[in-house]
Amino acid sequence: MKRKPEITIKCLKVVQPIGEFFIANMNHLDVINISYSDVRRIEDAESEFESYLGIQRELSSKRVGEISKYVKTIDACFPTSVILAIPEECIEYDEKESTITIKEFISDDDRESIPFDKIAKILDGQHRLAGLENLDEKVTFDINVSIFIGADIADQATIFSSVNLAQTKVNKSLSYDLYDLAKKRSPQRTAHKIVVALNNEDGSPFHLKIKRLGTSTRTGGKETLTQATFINMLLNFVSSDPIADRDALYRAKKLSKIENPLKSRTIFRNFFIDGKDLEIAKIIWNYFLAIEKKWPEAWDDTTNVGSILSRTNGFKAFMRLLRDIYISMGDPDKVPKVSEFSKYVDKIVLKSEEFTTANFKPGSSGESHLYKEIYKSIFQ
Repeated sequence: MKRKPEITIKCLKVVQPIGEFFIANMNHLDVINISYSDVRRIEDAESEFESYLGIQRELSSKRVGEISKYVKTIDACFPTSVILAIPEECIEYDEKESTITIKEFISDDDRESIPFDKIAKILDGQHRLAGLENLDEKVTFDINVSIFIGADIADQATIFSSVNLAQTKVNKSLSYDLYDLAKKRSPQRTAHKIVVALNNEDGSPFHLKIKRLGTSTRTGGKETLTQATFINMLLNFVSSDPIADRDALYRAKKLSKIENPLKSRTIFRNFFIDGKDLEIAKIIWNYFLAIEKKWPEAWDDTTNVGSILSRTNGFKAFMRLLRDIYISMGDPDKVPKVSEFSKYVDKIVLKSEEFTTANFKPGSSGESHLYKEIYKSIFQ
């Protein structure tokens, strides 16, 4: 007789108002092997409990790709549990040993059999598991799991709602701010320290303009940009893969320089690799000081919500233009003066009163429109 596949693991039984469940530590391959449609077919069909709730949640290939990169880094971990629902027929609990045995169910009556690869329904964590599917099989990645036994569709919907609909998403600016606590170099930490310096220093065009934690922190202040917006744009100049670079540096590996940064999107990469963070900060300082000098009223306008020059769309459009200007200067080691940037910026024909949401709509379309206008003024 063929032996039934099974897994026995140590566990902790938990009783809470949401229900009784088990907490355990499992190898990621074991979880993937017993789980079904939520990982493998979620792109083709919404899961049963999501249909029950009247919501739809597709697997994001971008998010899966990000997780696939993350799990290969040196300090990757998932502190929160993957939540599984498993039928009673597939679980045996040994209270004395504090173990559960997960196994397939072969029916000998009118009940439906449950094969080993269809045991667990994933209520939360399908992106994490999908990201782990491409991990080298020789690598062991243990994950926390919370296992609900015999939960019907209504119970599954309640669990799903409690986990996904009531939690608060972590502000990205706050996440970046935590890099200040890191002891090793990384593109993220460098970008964060540059932003903090530009925000704190008197005379900086960004002095007290940046929302460090993503929200305004000063009553009546003039903060017009979030730290996350600034760092996301700056990282594009430093690294094409910040997660991989951070991991390499944490493993004490050397990063490869670019032979010609002026033919690359990452124009400041060699500065970063050489530890010349001050030079990067100075370039951005001088460039935006030239912008402030050209349009002082629009740059300092923090009361008119329709003014965009020092807000997200204006900042992002001018950061895109910075790459074009820096490349046109022809020197990959150059730290241009304010006057050198002004020679370019002064060619732009837009007036202070024209940097408004009426002329450049909120969102990516308005940003692209503004970028095309300022690029055309200088280079065409």
